Amino acid sequence: MKLSHFSYELPEELLAQYPSIHRDEAKLMVVNREKETIEHRVFKDLVEYFDDGDLMVFNNTKVFPARLFGNKEKTGARIEVFLLRELNPESRLWDVLVDPARKIRIGNKLFFGEDSGLVAEVIDNTTSRGRTLRFLYDGSYEEFRKKLGELGQTPLPKYIKRDIEETSEFSDEERYQTIFAKHEGAVAAPTAGLHFSKHLIKRLEIKGIDLEEITLHIGLGTFNPVEVEDLSKHKMDSEEYTVLKKTVDVVNNALDNKRRICAVGTTVMRAMESSVSTSHRLKPFDGWTNKFIFPPYKFKIANCMITNFHTPKSTLMMMTSAFAGHDLLKKAYKEAIKKGYNFYSYGDAMLII
Repeated sequence: MKLSHFSYELPEELLAQYPSIHRDEAKLMVVNREKETIEHRVFKDLVEYFDDGDLMVFNNTKVFPARLFGNKEKTGARIEVFLLRELNPESRLWDVLVDPARKIRIGNKLFFGEDSGLVAEVIDNTTSRGRTLRFLYDGSYEEFRKKLGELGQTPLPKYIKRDIEETSEFSDEERYQTIFAKHEGAVAAPTAGLHFSKHLIKRLEIKGIDLEEITLHIGLGTFNPVEVEDLSKHKMDSEEYTVLKKTVDVVNNALDNKRRICAVGTTVMRAMESSVSTSHRLKPFDGWTNKFIFPPYKFKIANCMITNFHTPKSTLMMMTSAFAGHDLLKKAYKEAIKKGYNFYSYGDAMLII
């Protein structure tokens, strides 16, 4: 398949600027691959599609406040710094994106916060927007990370055209985080998991559905544009992930008993498909993956998937197409636009069975 097969026109008003008022009351489109049918439900109706002994696997990564704003020495120009990856805790080296990039060169220093004591020096150019920074801070590593957290902002995607909101009625810091977030390291939320409320989790547990977790720290590589028509030539950035033996045992037991195994999000699907044995069973892993899944692809572990509606020509849409079937997914997206579904990170959800 080619890049052009994943293009579609999305009305701007369907690009979600806010999540649904309650996590589990987003719209849910249910796509049945075998019957090629589409149903329109509410997310909390999800329980109806699972039985005792079925399994859901979540991504328990935690988004950290990755967006900082600093001032360039001498000129005072305001520079956005988006933290991507910590390279060396001891020397406090980070790969980052800077904006506007044309103003930032090797040797420049950036000052963050008034009297915060946090300074960064640019020591390398990695890409047109990418830089490597060495942070300078007179304190322990723990104090340094705390300071980053204090000065950083929730990294909402650029297409959300508003400021971060933190009020008594609504908090981006809370809503751009899943309720099972545990291990800090993601620069973007695993958005399929944002729809789960504590009440919905309890209902799933009461019905006897097993709930397991993996960790995949989402980087911006997931969202990098594909710039080649031939998808086999696209290179994914690596992301760190962990699959524990406890989860492996539950997943393989569900495989043996032919239960429904649901990957909650493309990140869970990617992690599990990156950790498959030659006998098509899940195995423990702790490391990195640069796996790129696009049609045609034979999935080994999950037979069910929850995901949001993704941007045109994105690697996330390509993986979803590989799982749902391209023609059926195109039909589902066309139906979602017609029915006024909200798209992208804060948007509505799709269950593919």
